[in-house]
Amino acid sequence: MAAGDLAAVEAIAAQVHPGFFEAPEVFAERQALCPEGTHLLEIDGAPSGYMLSHPWRFRRLPALNSLLETIPAEADTYYIHDLALLPTARGTGAAGMIVTELTELAREKGFATMSLIAVNGSLGFWRKQGFMPIDAPELAEKLASYEDAARFMVKSLT
Repeated sequence: MAAGDLAAVEAIAAQVHPGFFEAPEVFAERQALCPEGTHLLEIDGAPSGYMLSHPWRFRRLPALNSLLETIPAEADTYYIHDLALLPTARGTGAAGMIVTELTELAREKGFATMSLIAVNGSLGFWRKQGFMPIDAPELAEKLASYEDAARFMVKSLT
């Protein structure tokens, strides 16, 4: 993903995650802070999905629609911030492929875990990718800011 792709990312987010608004600055900052963790999926030349990810601190996940300012030096998990696919991209295997690529990136960078917040009924997909829901009472308020069904999930890389 390049800075020039951000308008397409915002448009996809508005369609896929209408209840999870994030300002354009959030997308731009994630892309600038961790370009290797941001990807745009195109199908027949048309933007059809995206992935935003970056190193972060385990169990200290960033709030929805918040700026990070920097990747912390003490980052100890590889965090998947968002994966969004338009209907035309679903069922193509693209989501699983990018998660596999990110898993390899996280391993190469020496992280022992990957983590995320599952929303929009995506728990089953993430389980298939090796993520397991973890009880984290300290994250209850943050999870509730997404939706009642939001779950903190972790994938061990060791």
